[in-house]
Amino acid sequence: MARGEHEGGLGEEFFTPGSSSFTEFLAAHRPGLLSTRRVLPDGVRAEGVPHGTTVLALTYREGVLIAGDRRATTGNLIAQRDLEKVHPADDHTAVAFAGSVGLALDLVKLYQVELAHFEKIEGIPMTLAAKATRLATMIRGNLAQAMQGLAVVPLLAGHDPAGPEGGRGRIFAFDLAGGRYEKSGFHAEGSGSPYARGALKKLYRPGMTRREAALAALQALYDAADDDSATGGPDLTRRIYPVVSVITEDGFERLAEAETERLSREMVEQRHARPDGPNAAV
Repeated sequence: MARGEHEGGLGEEFFTPGSSSFTEFLAAHRPGLLSTRRVLPDGVRAEGVPHGTTVLALTYREGVLIAGDRRATTGNLIAQRDLEKVHPADDHTAVAFAGSVGLALDLVKLYQVELAHFEKIEGIPMTLAAKATRLATMIRGNLAQAMQGLAVVPLLAGHDPAGPEGGRGRIFAFDLAGGRYEKSGFHAEGSGSPYARGALKKLYRPGMTRREAALAALQALYDAADDDSATGGPDLTRRIYPVVSVITEDGFERLAEAETERLSREMVEQRHARPDGPNAAV
């Protein structure tokens, strides 16, 4: 009896030592399972595909906060009002995305498996910088589809235990070709990102508390929604609010819905008196 037949039909590749990358394993032995590498026929471009925006991250006193609005659009139509754009990648890392929703969700799931697979094979977790490099490689594998309109632009945030004073939050951004860029303090991606970054420029300061960082993120997403039709603001009627999560030395935590709602309502109430948002501290 062949080894594969005896052990549930697994082929020899499953018992042969190789790369600690799950993506490289699939590319070598099951390339059809990699949705990020399927190319559309020549002359065909993706149309009518839901896209999600806007996501952002900022560092604060205990770590890093990452957040995103909930809207997905198809052209000028709202495709979904409660999309989840922020996901834990592992215990101390989170990834948010803008771009083609279906492909982005596949990429996030594959990245989660990638990190878990590495830790099982090597016996240690990746460093945060290595996680960013690995995600950049995965994005580069989607370049052909990105050129056909199926682009995914992720934002990576994590707590680095090797940082100064026992650890710090770090933020990484990427381009469509897999370029990796570490950002200082804050960053945003998606169609509403210019407005979100503009808001954070005036609101961000080092050493913010978690509450201050969460309010700054919500204010930035509100400004993005105010000027970008693809970005959704807090929906008080349907009780749909941005996803806000933090990563500290204790791990990943998504803010409870009640806390996000309370902060969102507080922010909206402030906007009644000052529609353009708070002024920068001097």
